[in-house]
Amino acid sequence: MSFYEKLKFDSNGLIPAIIQEQKTGRVLMMAWMNRASLEKTIETGKTHFWSRSRQKFWMKGESSGHTQTVKDVAFDCDGDTLLIQVEQIGAACHEGYQSCFFRSIRDQGASFNITEAQLETPEQIYGKK
Repeated sequence: MSFYEKLKFDSNGLIPAIIQEQKTGRVLMMAWMNRASLEKTIETGKTHFWSRSRQKFWMKGESSGHTQTVKDVAFDCDGDTLLIQVEQIGAACHEGYQSCFFRSIRDQGASFNITEAQLETPEQIYGKK
């Protein structure tokens, strides 16, 4: 039995993928995959996703150069979430942070603080828009 048969894609054919830096255990990002992007990820060893906002298939780092080399792909007991461990090259976040989870709430949600240094600005990564 193929592991694909164990996965539960939602009504739009998508499954959430948590991307984690293998060496540190840090959660870098969460993105959506369809079967085609998961197959391409496994085939190439580079992460590929489905953008719900752009309705587009994309490879992480295709415009920024900040790629993810896949080290392991796992799925949870319900088959409805993927955990993909990677080696991250550059910033994982499109805002230039190592992780998309660079803000933490404080004061019971009244404010937040930035928890890591920005590696590059979006302008440095993508150029002027």
